[in-house]
Amino acid sequence: MVTANFDNAATTYPKPLVVRQAAAEAMRRYGNAGRGGHDLADRTSEMVYQARETAAGFLGARVENTIFTSNCTHALNMAIQGILDPGDHVIYTDLEHNSVYRPIMALVKAGRISASMVQVSDVPEETLQRLQRAICPQTKAMVCTLASNVTGQILPYREIAQLCRAHGICMIADGAQACGILPISLETDGMHILCTAGHKGLYGLTGTGLLLTDCTFPIRPLMQGGTGSASRSPMQPDFLPDRLESGTLNVPGVASLQAGIQFVQAQGVATLYQRESYLCDVLCQQLSQIPAVTVYRTPGVSYVPIVSFTVAGASPEETAAYLNAQGFYLRAGLHCAPLAHEKLGTTEGTVRFAPSAFSRLSDTVRLAACVKNYVNILKNPKNLLKKSSNVLQ
Repeated sequence: MVTANFDNAATTYPKPLVVRQAAAEAMRRYGNAGRGGHDLADRTSEMVYQARETAAGFLGARVENTIFTSNCTHALNMAIQGILDPGDHVIYTDLEHNSVYRPIMALVKAGRISASMVQVSDVPEETLQRLQRAICPQTKAMVCTLASNVTGQILPYREIAQLCRAHGICMIADGAQACGILPISLETDGMHILCTAGHKGLYGLTGTGLLLTDCTFPIRPLMQGGTGSASRSPMQPDFLPDRLESGTLNVPGVASLQAGIQFVQAQGVATLYQRESYLCDVLCQQLSQIPAVTVYRTPGVSYVPIVSFTVAGASPEETAAYLNAQGFYLRAGLHCAPLAHEKLGTTEGTVRFAPSAFSRLSDTVRLAACVKNYVNILKNPKNLLKKSSNVLQ
């Protein structure tokens, strides 16, 4: 059976050959960065610095302000919990991943902060007006995704950054679905802190992420110790990146992330966006011809290459299970973003299509035909009894 992975919004698969080679080479040649003055430690530290340079250059940050994390969730928690103080107010949107929603709610429940949720509109100007109205004297930070991981809707993040700077508010951006797809730059776009995954649009291994900051708002570390620097001091170093990088780095992951970013640079961000968006457009056009299918996109709204849809008469899990049996890998459910599904009215979630650099037009067309076939199975009373067996085949 020919298989096709369209669950790349979770983790890109397959990984580019250069990424796999970089990880393998790292396990063969490198040890621990910043621990010891011997040749092995030195060449490992040099590779890590070069990878930091690559990431900083690609995402518009200073090298020393580019922090390696274990994933985007780690970076977001570090930013949110490291910025907010007791009595502060934070604003977030109804499209946020629970990596934003949960740490904010935990701080609210503990009585440390207050928070306001703002509904994202299909009209950027309306979203900005709502965000501005939510600002109060205690507002310390505004946390927002650059693009929804459910629908792919792109927020007006540059304008949001300008709004935050005008009011002296820290903008914390979740770039998990945008970095590697959109031309994101911490410096050019005006964000204060950018958090992103290394294993999605940047094509690194799982267990990799980044936090980039312009240092306008100092971040308290979530973890202490294990920096390999300032070892005599009982206190965490006060300089970056050491202040926010406790413990041994994921050296193979760092090497893979550098190779992944270089792969994206070689392909071209605009080229990847155009190619993957075309596949989404093809799928949307073909699904629009199937009355039982609902596609969650609005004309005139800008999207990253993600498409969410549902099939009438079947749960998202049932639809995804049928597609899996036919060799297509798509994610079903709430996608860790329950607020977005409350907004859409999709209480059981959706099926999410997310292509990558390696996705093919032929597979996209086959997927649409497979969805149409599934709808026909559901419509035919003779096949209703066979529904469960078809799903499990």
